[in-house]
Amino acid sequence: MEVVLIQTAPSFLTRSGPLARFALFVLAAFSPFFIADVARADFRVCNGTQNLVGVAIGYRAKGGWMTEGWWQVPATTCATLIEGELQSRYYYLYAEDAARGGRWTGDVQMCVAENEFKITGVNDCYARGYQKMGFKEYDTGRQGSWMVQLSDTPGTQESPN
Repeated sequence: MEVVLIQTAPSFLTRSGPLARFALFVLAAFSPFFIADVARADFRVCNGTQNLVGVAIGYRAKGGWMTEGWWQVPATTCATLIEGELQSRYYYLYAEDAARGGRWTGDVQMCVAENEFKITGVNDCYARGYQKMGFKEYDTGRQGSWMVQLSDTPGTQESPN
């Protein structure tokens, strides 16, 4: 009976020292956190003021124009209005400062309600029992995510996130 020995090259883990194996373990353990952060896509609004801000968003959906609100965004925090990859190029935003009554507005008229709402359509707001407000248009350029920074100074800032 003949015995044949097969010799294989040692793997990376057996050739590496303990420090390299530890580094590989750390990379494998924490990579989901890094990947999840990179892959994150959404529409966010950050409140750079010292007051609570109420925010509404408008966008074009499969069923037509939609407006949704109100997100309450406390001072110096951010809120995600749309989670996941953005599906439209244009989004519309309206916001009110709860304490001072200041507003971030635009020229695009859309429907809003006094309390939490999700409204289909932008026509006949008053006839349907809603109010009409001017929303500011944001051209995301089809970016997967977008962030708007509300501040006390004129000229709301916007950027891909």
